[in-house]
Amino acid sequence: MSQCLQTLQDYGLRSLGIGERLLPRTGFSLCEHFALIGSGLIWNIYFGALALFFGFFLANGLALAKISENPILRKPAEWFIFLFRGSPLFIQFFVAYEALVQLPRAGIDIFGLTVETGWITRAWAGALFVLTLNTAAYSAEIFYGALRNLPKGELEAADAYGMTGWTRYRRVVWPNAMRLAWPAYTNEAIFLFHATTLVFFSSFPAFRQQGDALYYASFFADKTFNPFIAYPIVAGYFILLTLCLISLFGVINRRLNRHLPGAVRRIRYRPNLLR
Repeated sequence: MSQCLQTLQDYGLRSLGIGERLLPRTGFSLCEHFALIGSGLIWNIYFGALALFFGFFLANGLALAKISENPILRKPAEWFIFLFRGSPLFIQFFVAYEALVQLPRAGIDIFGLTVETGWITRAWAGALFVLTLNTAAYSAEIFYGALRNLPKGELEAADAYGMTGWTRYRRVVWPNAMRLAWPAYTNEAIFLFHATTLVFFSSFPAFRQQGDALYYASFFADKTFNPFIAYPIVAGYFILLTLCLISLFGVINRRLNRHLPGAVRRIRYRPNLLR
């Protein structure tokens, strides 16, 4: 037990550069598997959480632009959504990396100031950029569908109260759109966190062997020639992460539907034993 605690202390935050710098060479205990793969999961959470955060606001803007009657706003939004929904995420990683490495290594001069560009080709920045754009496109289509299916009665009530512009959008349109879109958006959030495993296969390199969960799982599988320990551990971690996401988004969903009768009641499992 004490040895396992020492392993957690040495490798629990290794993916952040804290703790033991060298990877284990022999032994490869089960505790080392859990500690290092769990350490790498921090990067998966980083990619998923920030991409979800920035992508949420970008998706709302894209949805409003797509539903706009102004073609100057609508057409670019439609092209953006079609491009990122129509192409595989792995190809997006590859194309983005190949485009970003073309930037001058010495940086770009902007108004006499030199802006460094080398950092954007690292996984923590470049991969996050691609994930944000990808989830924004999928989420924008979800929000667009919700905006197209808003209850007409509530819109007519808002008009009757004299609500217009930002007030109408903030108090009626946006809350109802989120309420309708939230179940589908929950699935998109889960898919996004699962998609963070593709960062390992993308061209964006890890920094000083500080990779994600799949990076360390691949390390153990290559060293032990046994993929049936490391990869199931990764799957187990992501199952726990998915349960956390479902719980968190479920709380928000109940909040969005709190005005509906019976909407705040929790779903209980009641098997039908007798008919």
